[in-house]
Amino acid sequence: MPKSRVDAEPADKRAVVRDSLGVGIATGVYGASFGALGVTGGLTVLQTCAMSLLIFTGATQFAFIGVLASGGNPMSGALTGLLLGTRNTLYGLKLAPLLKLGRLRRLASAQLVIDESTAMAVTRPTTELARTGFYWTGLSVFALWNLFTFLGAIGGSTLGDPRDYGLDAAVGAAFLALLWPRLRDHRNVGVGLAAAAVALALVPVTAAGVPVLAAGGVALLAGALLRGRLETAP
Repeated sequence: MPKSRVDAEPADKRAVVRDSLGVGIATGVYGASFGALGVTGGLTVLQTCAMSLLIFTGATQFAFIGVLASGGNPMSGALTGLLLGTRNTLYGLKLAPLLKLGRLRRLASAQLVIDESTAMAVTRPTTELARTGFYWTGLSVFALWNLFTFLGAIGGSTLGDPRDYGLDAAVGAAFLALLWPRLRDHRNVGVGLAAAAVALALVPVTAAGVPVLAAGGVALLAGALLRGRLETAP
């Protein structure tokens, strides 16, 4: 006999929490890599930890450190990071009607708008489950990312680059696990392949961050075109 919605909802929420914590652990541990690279790239432990606490978007942080480590100007690093961080604005536009938060809660939650928390929210069938995925993922990543940033910064050159231990693969694997359920639709597969192709083509010829934004632009364009067709269809 199938479960009623009332009986199924606690189980659904527990499943979302479990998945969110798994993503939080896989992503948060990789903060050790940023901590180690931060201090070896010229930042102090305090500056490295402050970046994770206040900026809290891995791609932006790594872009900034990459520019510094290659001898670039800090302002160039900041602009590169800002370019990457603009995608979070698009995430916010998607999440606002989905989470249905009041103005103050929306403002307080803005720091948690990242790739992982967005992915864990947009795949949920109800507002309650979307909020569960968003907050459990965002808070677990935030806590562990900052903890492991500190540990990585303290270890510094002694630890070496944690990418040598395969921690970067854990982040990619976690995000692929989030993406996989959405690839059951042939249109989503097509959009994903087109976005990946554009990003790969731009990697050798553009600055860091541009391929990511271009891939997002492909997805937005495809979404607009598909929506337009659906609205004009008889």
